[in-house]
Amino acid sequence: MTVRNNGSTPLNGWTVRMTLAAGQAVGNLWDGVATGTSGDVRNASYNGVLTAGGTTTFGYVAGGDSATAPAGVGCSSP
Repeated sequence: MTVRNNGSTPLNGWTVRMTLAAGQAVGNLWDGVATGTSGDVRNASYNGVLTAGGTTTFGYVAGGDSATAPAGVGCSSP
């Protein structure tokens, strides 16, 4: 997943919020930190600062009872 700063000033931290389908859970996650059981991911210690127009990525593998994509995906900065 790509996180992009569309603003004109740097971001110091980011959180991607998403709702996983019932029965799904994040099994593997890299370049991010899980913030609970809902599927939310925040920046790791080394990729939290995004310059204006900058990007970073993280990845995950979700397992569970369905192949439904996450819903309500959005990003915010603390």
